[in-house]
Amino acid sequence: MITVEQLQSRLQNALNAQVKVTDDSHRHVGHAGAKSGGKHFSVTVISAKFEGLPTLAQHRLVYDALSDWMNKEIHALAITTKTSK
Repeated sequence: MITVEQLQSRLQNALNAQVKVTDDSHRHVGHAGAKSGGKHFSVTVISAKFEGLPTLAQHRLVYDALSDWMNKEIHALAITTKTSK
């Protein structure tokens, strides 16, 4: 099971970013994803790599960085992205 710290570290390294991660799993007790062990997270990622990209492309970069955890360790991910400006 991944931790907030692991998720934060992965995004910081992959996107050279400032990252805030919140584990929202406790709010989804009884949800199908929670039953299978997948966690629910909210992330705010601030990275210069997002500059000039539409929101969808920014979110794809986040998902790409976490692809091996998606739908396994991570059931749901709420993403907020910002440029470094």
